[in-house]
Amino acid sequence: MFGELYHNRVLELAADIPHTGRLDGAQGSSLKVSRVCGSTVQVDVKLDAGGRIAEIAVDPKACALGQAATAILSQHAIGRSLEEVESAREALRAMLKEGAEPPGGVFWELRHLAPVKDYPPRHTSTMLAFDAAVEAMRKALGLAV
Repeated sequence: MFGELYHNRVLELAADIPHTGRLDGAQGSSLKVSRVCGSTVQVDVKLDAGGRIAEIAVDPKACALGQAATAILSQHAIGRSLEEVESAREALRAMLKEGAEPPGGVFWELRHLAPVKDYPPRHTSTMLAFDAAVEAMRKALGLAV
């Protein structure tokens, strides 16, 4: 049943998450929790003078799907603006909810999570990292969350 969800690339990503842990002196932090499965992802960020991510730390306690999404985020987050991370989050959400095209650009590997569309209880855990990153960045920028 779940074989197409947990294929080799998803498992590889989930096993190799960069920038794990917590970030001392973070300007913005967010912890997101899936009420369905209990998965959590914590994201801490420091931004540069232009509002782009200068440093990131992630602490995922999630299923392989949540961990894979976290790996993709943390691998490519440095140098990204709030708009870029929000755009990737919305493209991921549309892919899961509506079957839209996968995100492009640096977050293109989110396409490996496209089969999650057929398993709505897994949507929230797959979204946790991007939801947390957007909230952490908004906090760091002093914007409403």
